[in-house]
Amino acid sequence: MPLELVLGPDPIFRKKAETVTLFDEELGKTAQAMLEALYREQGLGLGANMLGLLQRIIVVDLQEGGTKAPMILVNPAVTEKSAETQTFTEASLSFPGLSAEITRPRSVTVTFQDINGESHSISADGWLATILQHEIDYLDGILYFDYLSATKRNMLLRKAKKLKKSG
Repeated sequence: MPLELVLGPDPIFRKKAETVTLFDEELGKTAQAMLEALYREQGLGLGANMLGLLQRIIVVDLQEGGTKAPMILVNPAVTEKSAETQTFTEASLSFPGLSAEITRPRSVTVTFQDINGESHSISADGWLATILQHEIDYLDGILYFDYLSATKRNMLLRKAKKLKKSG
């Protein structure tokens, strides 16, 4: 069953995803379907709620040099953030046509479980750190434009509503 992308604004983006407690065949299938959606939509990362699922799962693949290197992070959490920041233009597959300059910590440490329930930790900086934070935010009901001023955020949300109406 292919997972379909949810387009914003949608109430699911303000809900907190639930912790995954069952590491079974179904979880593996869900993670695989999320990766298929990531590649189909030509994205770099997806949070489960972007596909209508309220589970703490993200998939990320920077595909550097055109090589697939998928990462599946179950129950990811940022455990350390650098004081040093960086700014990138962020966008989202669920909010097509929108983007904004967002400042976040330059490096992070993320703890997570793999699809077998084994615990891991990854330290990331640069673009990967930004993507990890962006996708984990989705699981916490936070959108990238929540980091903007109210005026800019409302402008982007109005634009998203217009784009969604016009199809």
